[in-house]
Amino acid sequence: MAWSASQYLKFEDERTRPARDLLAQVPELPPGPAFDLGCGPGNSTELIQQRFPDASVSGLDSDENMLLTAAKRLPGLTFEKADLATWVPPKGASLFYGNAVFQWLPNHLDILERLTASLAPGGTLAVQMPDNIDQPTHVLMEETARSAEFTDAFDGRTIRRNPLSAPSVYVERLSQHAAHIEVWHTIYYHRLTNAEAIVEWVKGTGLRPYLDALPSERRDAFTTAYTDRIRDAYPALSDGRVLLRFPRFFVVAVKSD
Repeated sequence: MAWSASQYLKFEDERTRPARDLLAQVPELPPGPAFDLGCGPGNSTELIQQRFPDASVSGLDSDENMLLTAAKRLPGLTFEKADLATWVPPKGASLFYGNAVFQWLPNHLDILERLTASLAPGGTLAVQMPDNIDQPTHVLMEETARSAEFTDAFDGRTIRRNPLSAPSVYVERLSQHAAHIEVWHTIYYHRLTNAEAIVEWVKGTGLRPYLDALPSERRDAFTTAYTDRIRDAYPALSDGRVLLRFPRFFVVAVKSD
């Protein structure tokens, strides 16, 4: 799946707000390296470096474009290409931080449990994941893909990512390694210019797998059909803008001493 740092950063302020909210709940760190997992273009890595200036912070991502952008933004830090599904975490890390990445990995509960076990005593696992596949933005992607105009292109394939487990599942899975666990949801309401802006937002994330699955000559038609549905689902406010409802799920687990 191809990613675009420039597309992602069109809404940098809005995308970085949950990263800040997650980091605000991370306690002081013990000695040990800190990792921004799925660092993207480095916006969240920059926050970690600012919050913990004495920590050795590294960013990991699977996408070359994101890594190049992050390295240009933060030339003094280390950024490495890695697949989080198979990456072996080092023992004794002070922080594993993942902002809007683990929702893409179907086995992410196994990965989060492994990461927590690898932390240094008193270290923190901090994760934020969009919990929005029941929102119109994502329901309408699947509806458009299954419409008569495009069903042949997807050939019965399900592109939609898996829903998150219940919060209690995360608590149960991480509690054997963590002395303290916090889980919560926050719903963000982003006031965007119009329906087209919502489409531009999801082009950087959830819509990307659908467009990548299509031949290039059919992507514009898919985007147009999807935009028409979004326009109906998100009526304009009195000032002409639209309100994008965006639920996100947070986990902060502190390793036992």
